[in-house]
Amino acid sequence: MPELPEVEALREFLTDHLVGREIERVLPTAVSVLKTYDPPPGALEGRTVTGVERHGKFLDIDAEGTHLVTHLARAGWLRWHDSVPEGLPRPGKGPLALRVALTTGEGFDLTEAGTQKRLAVYVTKAPLELPGIARLGPDPLAADFDEKRFADLLAGERRQIKGALRDQSLIAGVGNAYSDEILHAARMSPFRLTSRLTEEEVHGLHVALLATLTEAVERSRGVAAGRLKAEKKSGLRVHGRTGEPCPVCGDTIREVSFADSSLQYCPTCQTGGKPLADRRMSKLLK
Repeated sequence: MPELPEVEALREFLTDHLVGREIERVLPTAVSVLKTYDPPPGALEGRTVTGVERHGKFLDIDAEGTHLVTHLARAGWLRWHDSVPEGLPRPGKGPLALRVALTTGEGFDLTEAGTQKRLAVYVTKAPLELPGIARLGPDPLAADFDEKRFADLLAGERRQIKGALRDQSLIAGVGNAYSDEILHAARMSPFRLTSRLTEEEVHGLHVALLATLTEAVERSRGVAAGRLKAEKKSGLRVHGRTGEPCPVCGDTIREVSFADSSLQYCPTCQTGGKPLADRRMSKLLK
């Protein structure tokens, strides 16, 4: 799933490639992708892009006050075309969900792999009123996201820190992958309870949060949209690296599996050398 660093890189990429250009056509090809119907996608046609913003994991393309907002979900992505393919795309064929063509001949596709269709597109005059954006917590890269604000957010929570970091209504933009990376950098168990964090642990977690996201944004900056996924994977130290050696201590990275996701961690760096219980795997081995 694209998270804050990749979406921020896409925002910068689209700012460079869209602002000042006129939208010629907006062509939805998957019925499930559109979550709003008034105004219709055609309301964007003939308008000039005036800005591109990011709200957590949402991309917001502003075309003279009419906004095309998208959330790429788990398997969605944006593919840029220096020359948009000719002809009308065939609905329901392949991963293509929506195509935007500019009068310059350039444009982009929103695509989604797999069978679970969660990619969402909204056309709206009021992006901040969309339910998914309205519920977002503060952006961790905002200038006012200091340690006190972070501590105040955690002070009202009584749950495992992994879940707290991923909660978009608490902190916007962090998902499964970067929460693993942040906790590894902070040398903290993903099962650590927020209510038991010391001031020193909150400080270390805040430092790890900002450093991890800032470094990921810097790695992604200037990378072409088509290479961002590979760039993300290459920069991850523990997430998605089960069975590999920890780059810090050399211990074997382990995994805890859930119904539709998993987390990765280093026992030596994060849990005092003790493996965490993997309940799903334990049931399979009985």
